[in-house]
Amino acid sequence: MKHETADKFFDGVDYVSIIDTVKGIFTSDGSMNTLLDFERVLDESDLYAFRNWELGELVQGPMVKRYSVSCIFMYPYKLMPNPKGAIRLVNVGCIVKFKKTEIKVPVEVKDYEDYVPGSRYPKMAPKEVWLVYIEIPKQLLDDIKEGSIDLAGKSIDLEELDDSYDEDLDKDGTDDQETQAQDQGLGGMPPPAAPAPAGAPPVPGL
Repeated sequence: MKHETADKFFDGVDYVSIIDTVKGIFTSDGSMNTLLDFERVLDESDLYAFRNWELGELVQGPMVKRYSVSCIFMYPYKLMPNPKGAIRLVNVGCIVKFKKTEIKVPVEVKDYEDYVPGSRYPKMAPKEVWLVYIEIPKQLLDDIKEGSIDLAGKSIDLEELDDSYDEDLDKDGTDDQETQAQDQGLGGMPPPAAPAPAGAPPVPGL
């Protein structure tokens, strides 16, 4: 797959779009029901048995197409989801793409210097993240109609997740997973040599 073709999956993901996505989920019963069906497929595929997949935050979607539904999830850079989990989804007909990037999020306001000069808006700072695009065929969503809606029964420590974004990024162990993703053909593109783009209210487990 060409670089520009893979990159289109992640176009338009930024702080504003994340806020709009979260608002849209909580104001639309249809979107919530679609997400529950989406999550059920991930659960039935045993995706959450693989490291870090349950920590994803929804940043775009659900995007409903004629024959499929897709979502994009965000992970702290040092908590990249294990690419072996993506293979489970690919084996049942899903499309999975990874991208290492940066997004700009508001800084924590502690004094006036943290505001944009002449405004009441906080300054923005870049954060390194992984974006993961997952596309599931509608036929597969229809086939898996039974199961729990309690996000795979997992309890997620949100404070720990937030801290992982704020800490100095420890890249130990991520290079091997990057190589795995590229070798499996899941990355869609080689990670950029100099990462280019969390901050929205998390929707854990999706």
